[in-house]
Amino acid sequence: MKTILLIPARHASTRYPGKPLAELRQKDGSVKSLIRMTWEAAQQVRGIDAIHVATDDARIRDAAEGFGASVLMTSPEAANGTERCAEALAQVEADLIVNLQGDAPLTPPWFVEALIDRMARDPDAAVATPVLRCDRRTYDMFIEDRKAGRVGGTTAVFDRNLHGLYFSKEVIPWIDPAKVPDPVPVFHHVGVYAYRPDALPAYARWPEGELERREGLEQLRFLENGARVACVEVEARGRVFWELNNPADVPRIEAVLREG
Repeated sequence: MKTILLIPARHASTRYPGKPLAELRQKDGSVKSLIRMTWEAAQQVRGIDAIHVATDDARIRDAAEGFGASVLMTSPEAANGTERCAEALAQVEADLIVNLQGDAPLTPPWFVEALIDRMARDPDAAVATPVLRCDRRTYDMFIEDRKAGRVGGTTAVFDRNLHGLYFSKEVIPWIDPAKVPDPVPVFHHVGVYAYRPDALPAYARWPEGELERREGLEQLRFLENGARVACVEVEARGRVFWELNNPADVPRIEAVLREG
């Protein structure tokens, strides 16, 4: 099974323009761009045959090629990372496509490897994505963002068979703040996807749905069209996971890097 990993990256982010080129200070004091950190994280994943940055922006292309990445140019019309992956697939051949979003440099390799394993064992799964039970620190960051009026990470709810029921930028399910249990019954959706090749052109043909538009979450298009999204529960193994969604996330991620 030929598996490729795509890193969709756009410059014109609504919440954080130029985000892929944002620089983060590393533990040793050096700085690296977000796109480079994500590419380096992708290098650690086992079972990948090729890695490509998929972008529509010459600045991101030049930066990525500068640190040795392969780049596939896509159109500025791609509305999200999944649409960009669908465009990029026309330029390569693969039996399985992994979408590692360009704003998730803290993604451990075993998160992605769990998706590859799930897809290898479940030929009926068209799409799979990881979910991670929140520890109290992560849950508190979700709540802090909501209180500050910031849209941060995404949460997921799923059925007993780990099939996605809904994804939201709200913290779901609701928990009485005076009675937060341990373990916290909230799952952080990790912005990584694995697709069968035929799932991507189907996605690109479907119009944007009402829920997708309101939440700004691309994976909801699958659910709105009756497609099953397999959720794969992963373990943090002591690592802190957080995406860079807003400028306020830069010091959070830098703090995690200093602790590493």
